[in-house]
Amino acid sequence: MAKVNSNSRRARRGLWISLLLSIFVCLGFLGASLLAGWSPKLGLDLAGGVSVVYHPEGNPSKTALAETVSILNSRVNSLGVSGAQVNTQGPNIVVSVPGVKNARQVLASIGQTAQLFFRPLLCYAPGLKVDKNTPAKPAGTPLPACGASYQLSTSNLAVTPNNSVYGYNSNNIGPDPQFASYRSNTPAQDAETATLLLPGLKGDGTGRYVVGASQLTGHAVKSAYATQDQTGNWVVNYTLTSVGSAQWDKVAQANFHQVVAIDLDGVIQSAPLIQPGQSTFSSFQGTGQISGSMTQAQANNLARALQFGALPVRLTALTTQTVSPTLGHASLIAGFGAALAGLILVLLYTILYYRALGLVVLAGLGLTGALLYGLISTLGHTTLAPSFTLAGVIGLIVSIGITVDSYIVYFERLKDETRSGRTVRTSVDRSFHSAWRTVLAADFISLLAAVILYLVALGDVRGFAFFLGLSTVIDIAMTYFFTRPAVYLLGRSERAAHAQHLGVSAGLALGSDRQLEEVDS
Repeated sequence: MAKVNSNSRRARRGLWISLLLSIFVCLGFLGASLLAGWSPKLGLDLAGGVSVVYHPEGNPSKTALAETVSILNSRVNSLGVSGAQVNTQGPNIVVSVPGVKNARQVLASIGQTAQLFFRPLLCYAPGLKVDKNTPAKPAGTPLPACGASYQLSTSNLAVTPNNSVYGYNSNNIGPDPQFASYRSNTPAQDAETATLLLPGLKGDGTGRYVVGASQLTGHAVKSAYATQDQTGNWVVNYTLTSVGSAQWDKVAQANFHQVVAIDLDGVIQSAPLIQPGQSTFSSFQGTGQISGSMTQAQANNLARALQFGALPVRLTALTTQTVSPTLGHASLIAGFGAALAGLILVLLYTILYYRALGLVVLAGLGLTGALLYGLISTLGHTTLAPSFTLAGVIGLIVSIGITVDSYIVYFERLKDETRSGRTVRTSVDRSFHSAWRTVLAADFISLLAAVILYLVALGDVRGFAFFLGLSTVIDIAMTYFFTRPAVYLLGRSERAAHAQHLGVSAGLALGSDRQLEEVDS
C-alpha cells in the first residue's frame, strides 16, 4: 500500500511539474516580448503602407528574377522598416512595405533600377529650347556628332596640372547649341551601347550631357556609402570589386584628362575630369568617389542603390496601392473584435456546459493566447515568419475552433467513461489515452493542410497557413502538457469533483448519487 501511495505521489508531482512548466513557458514568452518592447510584425493591411507590382521588361530568366528579388529585399531591409516582403507572383514582382509614412520616397528608393554606366562625355548640351520655328525633336531621335570646337577631347580641354586651389587649369568649353531642340533620352532609352542626350541632377546647373557608349557597368562596384567631404558637400565613396578595379583603371587610363559621366538610370550623377591634378595616370587602387550637387537624401539613395547592386532587369510599375495607417488600424480593431467576440461566446458555452472543466478551457485559451503573442512578436524580428495580416488573424480565429475541439474530444470521452460506470478519478486517465489519438489525428490533418498551403500559396494566403500551422502545433503541446495534468488533478480532487454547481461531475452530467473514488492522502 505504501508503494502505491508513493507511486501516486510521484505521478501527482509529475502532473504539477508539467502544469506549472507550461504556465511558466507561456507567461514567460509573453513577459519577455513585453519587456523587450516587441509586438507582432503587422502587414500592409493592418499597419498601412505601400504595395507595388512590378513587371520585368523583356523575358528575364528565373536566375535574373531571383537576383532581382534578392536585391530588392536588401534595399527594403536597408530602409529600416519591419515586415516588408518581396516575392514573385507569376511573371511579376510584388513589393509590400508596411508602416511607412513617405510612400513616394520608399517607392523611388526600392524601385530604382540602378543601372549604373560609366560613359565618356562627348560634349555638353544646353537645356531644351524650342519655339514655333524650331519644334522639339522627340526623345530617341538620332543625335548628330558634337561640333569640333565643343568636343571634350584632350586637345580641346588642355588640362594642365598646377599649384592653384583646384590643382589644374583647363579650357572652359561651353554647350553645343545644336542640341537645344533635342529632347533628352528617357530612362527607358538608357541603352548601354547607345550615344545619348541625358539630363543631370536637378539643380546642378550644368544643363545636359551628350555621352557615348558605356565603358563600365555598376557591377564593378562592390560597396558604397554616403559621407561629407572636407567642404561639407555630400559625396558617395565606393569600392570596386577585384575585377572591377582593373576594369576601371583601364577606362580611366583611356580617358585620362578627359571627362567620364556617371549615368544612373538615365540621369548623370556626376561628370568628373580624370585625375586633372596629375601629369601622368596612376591606378585608383580599387576606390573612387561620386560627387556632384547632391543633398544628403540623394547621396543616401545613390549609395543604397550602388551598395545593393544593379538590377539585372528593368522594372515597370504596373499598380501601386497605398493603405493609410488609419484604415489599417480600423481593420486590426475589426479583426480582433471578431476574434474576441467569438472567443467569449465559446468560453461562455464551455463553462455553462462543462462547469469546472470549462475553466480549464478558459485558462488554456488564455495561456495559448499569451504564448502566441510572445512567439509572433519574437518571430516578427526574424525572417522566419510572414507579416501578421488580416489573413493571419483569420488563421488564429480558425485555430480557436481547432483548440476547443481538442478540449471537447477529451471531455466527451471522459463523459463516456463515467457513464459506463467508472469513477471520475479512473476515467481521466483512460479517457485521455483514447482522446489523445483523436486529437493527434485531427491536428496532424490540420497541420498537413497548413504546410501544403504554405508551400503552394502566395501572398497573404501564406500568412493564413503559417499562423494556422503555428496554432496547431501549440495546440498539440498544450493538450499534453497543460490540459492533461489540469484535468487529471481536477478529477483527483474530491472538492473539485463534488462541487455542487461547478464540479467535474456536474459538468459530466453525473447523478448526485454517483460515488467517487477517494483520493490518496
